Amino acid sequence: MPSTATLIWGMLFGAVGAGYFIYGKRQAMIVPLVCGIALAVYPWFVSGTLWTIIVGVVLMAIPYFIRH
Repeated sequence: MPSTATLIWGMLFGAVGAGYFIYGKRQAMIVPLVCGIALAVYPWFVSGTLWTIIVGVVLMAIPYFIRH
């Protein structure tokens, strides 16, 4: 059973992922689109609050460093 903090962080990163997905789809950019999908899906597979935050921050930073 995930903790409350893990659920809240997962919802936050899922909302950011939805924004990345919409942005990537409208701008026809693959990196934000894929990161948006990953941000929405990964909380189902990562357990623990610390890992949820680490993976979420990394996925949010990828479109900033990789621009294609």
